Amino acid sequence: MLLIKCPWCGERDMVEFTHGGDATKVYPKDDATPREWHKFVYLRDNPRGEHDEYWHHVAGCRQWLKLRRDTTTHDILATAPADGDLDL
Repeated sequence: MLLIKCPWCGERDMVEFTHGGDATKVYPKDDATPREWHKFVYLRDNPRGEHDEYWHHVAGCRQWLKLRRDTTTHDILATAPADGDLDL
């Protein structure tokens, strides 16, 4: 069982959360080409090791948070509000 430390509720079971995607992707500019949007929406890296992700606490406070997870061990290394920094 994975435990996620919500910045507002404390440590909770992973089943209370839904994955929100890659927190490292940068949105294209307003005048981006269709090719740039295609790359943003459909082409994703599958990193090994530490990775920043968005998660939504749907069965709790309903807040969005950012977490750093090791994709090889599933260890959660840090959590913060979605607009915060993941300082270790």
